[in-house]
Amino acid sequence: MAFLTEPEPARDMAIPVAPGISRIVAANSGPMTYHGTNTYLIDDEYGAIVVDPGPDDPMHVQAILHATGGRIARLLLTHSHRDHLGALAALRSATGALSYGFRRYQDTGFTPDLPLDDGESVAGWTALHTPGHAADHLCFARADGIICTGDHVMTWATSVISPPTGDMTAYFASLRRLLGRHDRLLLPGHGPPLASPRRYLRDLLEHRKQREAATLAALAAEPHTVAALVDILYPPLDPRLRAAAERTVLAHLLKLQAEGRALPQNGTWRAT
Repeated sequence: MAFLTEPEPARDMAIPVAPGISRIVAANSGPMTYHGTNTYLIDDEYGAIVVDPGPDDPMHVQAILHATGGRIARLLLTHSHRDHLGALAALRSATGALSYGFRRYQDTGFTPDLPLDDGESVAGWTALHTPGHAADHLCFARADGIICTGDHVMTWATSVISPPTGDMTAYFASLRRLLGRHDRLLLPGHGPPLASPRRYLRDLLEHRKQREAATLAALAAEPHTVAALVDILYPPLDPRLRAAAERTVLAHLLKLQAEGRALPQNGTWRAT
């Protein structure tokens, strides 16, 4: 996979990414978040639309309020992970803006003011239910070919799929769903925007297929634990990413089990 990189962005200003759309990158950089979570600000006649408020960080909240002049009409959530959701309460309190998100949230502490189902629209953006990284994940697509993909598709790395709320079978299906579209600009939850993303989406799907094939090849030789499979599939590996790699390998194994191609056995997994 060829991933995108970019210099560390400014933290206190909105960076234009398309006409009427800018992003503010939160200061929550790390091995799982790259430079930080992207919050997108979209111009709208009734007040800005904020896609993914970001983490619970007062400086990030103030940057959003400054960039929008406090005039925010809608808060759209791609999913309920805290690095995307954390600032929502503060922004809602400061502006009175209503929140929109998938109708069934996996985080039981959050319920959107206006729940969305797959295919429903808000202010010209269509919600696409794209489970895989998270069961409640939505992408938001506009008719002009711009799509906000949250953590379903990032441009700096692959997405972590962590069962039980992460599901590899659903992730494959959601990738194929985006491949069936013809979006021209992809705005990810982490990492820089990507124009003409179709090839990148194909490469992501192929990467997962290759990882699945390598998993099966290892199991065909002998049974392995999840930890042993990580050692085989991810040499070398940053120790900070090991837990995420183990969760994603488990997600692959559960998909293979559902398809009748692998089975757990006494703490290990074997091919069928």
